[in-house]
Amino acid sequence: MKEKRTQNFICTTDFPVAQTVQGKIRGFQTNGIYTFHGIKYAQARRFHRPEPVKPWSGIRDALSYGFVCPLLTQDTPSCEALIPHRYWPMDENCQYLNIWTGSLDPQAKKPVMVWLHGGGFSAGSSIEQEAYDGENMSRYGDVVVVSLNHRLNILGYLDLSPFGEEYENSANAGNDDMIAALRWIQENIRSFGGDPENVTLFGQSGGGMKVWTLMQTPEADGLFHKGIIQSGVIEGFLDAGEGDGRRITEALLEELGLGKDQVKELETIPYRQLADAWLKVSPGLKKQGYYVGENPKPNDFYLGDPREVGFRPHARKIPVIIGTAFGEFDFGPGFPGKYDLEEEKILEILKEKFGTYAERLAELFKIAYPEKCLLDLLSLDNVFRAPTMDFIEERSKSSESETYSYVFAYEFPMDDGKCAWHCSEIPYVFHNADRIPICRTPGVMEKLQDAVFGAWISFARESRPFVPGLDWKKCGKDEEQVLVFDETCTLRKNFDHELVRLHREATGPFIMEEAENLQH
Repeated sequence: MKEKRTQNFICTTDFPVAQTVQGKIRGFQTNGIYTFHGIKYAQARRFHRPEPVKPWSGIRDALSYGFVCPLLTQDTPSCEALIPHRYWPMDENCQYLNIWTGSLDPQAKKPVMVWLHGGGFSAGSSIEQEAYDGENMSRYGDVVVVSLNHRLNILGYLDLSPFGEEYENSANAGNDDMIAALRWIQENIRSFGGDPENVTLFGQSGGGMKVWTLMQTPEADGLFHKGIIQSGVIEGFLDAGEGDGRRITEALLEELGLGKDQVKELETIPYRQLADAWLKVSPGLKKQGYYVGENPKPNDFYLGDPREVGFRPHARKIPVIIGTAFGEFDFGPGFPGKYDLEEEKILEILKEKFGTYAERLAELFKIAYPEKCLLDLLSLDNVFRAPTMDFIEERSKSSESETYSYVFAYEFPMDDGKCAWHCSEIPYVFHNADRIPICRTPGVMEKLQDAVFGAWISFARESRPFVPGLDWKKCGKDEEQVLVFDETCTLRKNFDHELVRLHREATGPFIMEEAENLQH
């Protein structure tokens, strides 16, 4: 019988209190973990660079999560059985972070893990998913966990630079916020038991993209030391479009009834009015191939996609874990009774989708995934997996690069077997699988969680991921060592390359509109 943990909560007028450069803050302690919610790490005028928070006297409370960034459109709850969400008040004054730690001793020097949330660069928040809570990761991994909010969508990524030097980096203000948060961590994390010389960024989907865009940002050098990119490379998602922000800005001004010399008005116009105008004028310009904002824009601050421009010398030296889920877009229902189907019937179904490619794809799928149902080929992802392979290949050109690859391929107990989807590995990463109902598989949940969680924690601690019984080596030139996380974890070399390439050919080009499903 599992020993029951004694539950407790401590929060007095002077405990727990941590000293930051700006002033003292009070959090609370539960079962030995100190928690601080809603710490203000920066402040910023709209479209301008973030600035440090002004110092204060006395003790400020850090007992509530801070505002999350406003969204372009209203969230619609969906897939809650698969990905339970939390919703929170929105305000563009959203530069807040949260900390979980087992010690407030400045000499503790625990590894620091900084979570960058998903939702592309347009949506999401540091608390959006139930699984994002950092208490268990801090407790069982003996690490300091930090999560943060930053400016998103047009607040974080709209280029106004043609209209004045004060807007020189408005196209990357959201990433600029993240750098401000990392600077705050460098200055203050010792007070929370963390080691500023051992900071690992980790993020999924848009959060994974944030990790590698920061790797390509010189101002972030030295502020973090390792990166974990979960489902964070997708074809065409960050294509900025042609030109700068002049066309989209002039279209916004016209839609809002403002003159071309009234750009300053965009700083104070109500967000909802600005967002609605952008939603109206941006689709037409985007269709014509013009820049419309919403994502980081390559410039002197952010140097661009490493698959196109190569990795910066500093970025090559940053150890990286990178991987994808088996069926990224597989949010729909499963296929009840799939294990009862004869192979002949399965091939008929596959031919309906893949045509003349079906038989060869089936052969390659059996080689790559001999333990899976052949019908799971319908769920196989190439939209993330193929560009992730390209990312690893580019990294492997340098002998300095340490890159560890994985595929999360677990089949969940829903509809007679549900393939791993976008976000499905997150509960295991945070040691929160028992909080998510669909993860509660007796005899499997703990084993899979120990493998995933243990790999992430050992990487944060020692720069190399460890899974018991497996020698997870870094990828080399023309040699991708892939850790397949499943009911039984295995290590395979180049195991799905031919399958993924033929699958990409068979399914045709990715339609970017489909990525809207991944914003949350």
